[in-house]
Amino acid sequence: MAGGKLSARQKMINLMYLVFIAMLALQMSKKVLSAFGKSSEEVVAATKMKTKSNDYLLKTLAQNAKEQPAKYGDKYKIANELQEKTKRFQNYILNLKGDILKQEFNGKIPKHLDYESMDKSSTVDNMFFRNGKETKKAKEFKKTIEDYRNYLLNIKIDDKPLSDEMKKNIEARFNTDAEVHGKKGKRKEPWLMANFEGFPTVSSIFKLDSYVNKGAVTENEILSSMLRGQMASDVSVTNYEPVVALDKSAYFPGEKVTGKVALGRVDSTMSFKKVLINGKPVPEDLLTSGYVHLNLPAGNVGEKEVKGEIVFDENNEDVKLPFTVKYAVIPVPNSAVISADKMNVVYRGVKNPLSISIPGVPDNKISVSAPGLKKVGTGKYIMDVTKYKGKTVQIKVSGKVNGKTVTDSKTFRVKNIPPPVGTVRGESGVVKMPKRNLELSTINATLPDFDFDVNLGVRSFDFKVPGQPTLRVNGTHLDSKAKQLLRRVKRGQNVQIYNIRAYLKGNSGYQIKKVSPVIVEIIN
Repeated sequence: MAGGKLSARQKMINLMYLVFIAMLALQMSKKVLSAFGKSSEEVVAATKMKTKSNDYLLKTLAQNAKEQPAKYGDKYKIANELQEKTKRFQNYILNLKGDILKQEFNGKIPKHLDYESMDKSSTVDNMFFRNGKETKKAKEFKKTIEDYRNYLLNIKIDDKPLSDEMKKNIEARFNTDAEVHGKKGKRKEPWLMANFEGFPTVSSIFKLDSYVNKGAVTENEILSSMLRGQMASDVSVTNYEPVVALDKSAYFPGEKVTGKVALGRVDSTMSFKKVLINGKPVPEDLLTSGYVHLNLPAGNVGEKEVKGEIVFDENNEDVKLPFTVKYAVIPVPNSAVISADKMNVVYRGVKNPLSISIPGVPDNKISVSAPGLKKVGTGKYIMDVTKYKGKTVQIKVSGKVNGKTVTDSKTFRVKNIPPPVGTVRGESGVVKMPKRNLELSTINATLPDFDFDVNLGVRSFDFKVPGQPTLRVNGTHLDSKAKQLLRRVKRGQNVQIYNIRAYLKGNSGYQIKKVSPVIVEIIN
C-alpha cells in the first residue's frame, strides 16, 4: 500500500483499511475495560467469602479462649487486634474508592457501573498527582498501606515472629517500592505513578478492590496459622506421656505381668470444670498442670477400686469422661530391706552411704545398730569403719508393725582402700615427656576404678635419675636439686618417681597402702 502513484480506487481501499483497524482497536479497548470491571466484581465477591471465613476463625478462637484461657487467651487478643486493624485498612481503601467513583460520575454513583465509560485517567490523576508530584491524598494512601504492612510484619504469636514465608507474602502484597523498567533495570518510577498514573479509572478501582482482598487473605492466613500452630503443638509427641495400665497392681511369684502401655496427652493448660472421685468432688488444689492428683487412703488389705468422672466444658456443653482404676492392698512384709548404695562392701577410710528401711514401717519406728553407723536423713545412714578391725560387720534392724517387733540383719564385708597409683601430669605407668614438662608437672596419687570420691594428698616422693643417688623430694613438684639432676638426663633415658607417700585428705589417720611408681622417659 506504500510507495508509487496510487489510483483513486486504491486510495479509497487504503482509507477503508485504516478505519477498519481503528474500529477493531476501539472495540478491543472496550472489552479490556469490561474485563477489568468484571474482575473487580469477582475480587469483591471473593473478599466477602474470605471475611466470613475470618469471622468463623475468630469465633473459634473466642470459644477456645473461653475454654482454655491459658492456651488461647493471648492468641485471641492478637486476633481481635488484627481484625480491627484490617477493617480499618479496608474501610480506608473503600472510602477512597467511593471518592473516586463520585468524582468519576459527577457526585452520584450509579447502581450499576458502566465500565466501558470509565476509560479516563483524569479522575485518579487529579486526585493523586499535581504538577508531576504526589498530592497529600496520594501520600496518605501510600502511608496507609505501609503502616498496615509494618503492623503485619511485627505480629508475634506466642512470642515468636511470623514465618519467613508469610513475611515474604506480606512484603510482596503490600510492596510500595519504586518499580524498575527497561532491559537493564536502570529506569526507576515511583510506585504510585507506576500503578495509578495514566490508567483508566476502572483499572484503579480494580487495584483498590484487590488491596481490600489482600487484607482479608492475609488476616485469614495469620488466623489459620494460630489455630494450626496450636493444634500441631497439641498433637506433638512431646505433649504425650506413657500410660501403663496393668491388669493387676499386685502379683504372686510365678505369675505373668499383663497389661497395656499407651500414650496419653498431657495438657498443662487444661482446666477441668469438676472432677469426682468415688462420688465426691476433688479439691481444686489437686487439679493442677493438666493432672488430677489422687490423694486417697489405701484402706484395708484386699482388692480396691477407684471410680471417677472428669467433667469439662466443650462448646458450652458438659462432656463427661468416666474412669475406673483397680489396685490391691497387700500385707506389710516382716523383713527389712537393707542395701549398700556403693555395692555390698564397706571400706575403711571413707564414709559408706547406706539406705535402710522396713517396708510399711515409718522411719521413726525403725532402730538400726552397727559399729560406726550414723543416721543422716530419712532412711539414710553413713558408716565409718576406719577403726573397725574385723573382716565383716553386721547391721541389725528392728521395727514395730501393728504392735509387733520385726527384726532382721545383714552382713557386709569390710575392705581397705585399694593401693593408689602414682601419676605425673595425670598419667600413670610409663610416661613420655620433655624435661621442661616434668619440671612443671605435679606428682599425685589416684585410685582408678574406685567407686568413692576420695581425695588423696602427696607429702613426698623419691626421685631417681640414671647414674645418680636417689633424692628425697618433699611436696608435689620437683625442687631445685631434683631439677639439677634432671638436666643431666639424656634423651631416651628413664627417670623413676617412687616411694610416693600419700595420705587421705579428711582422714589423715588412715594408713594408705604403698603407691605404685611412675617411670618417665625423657624425649628431649
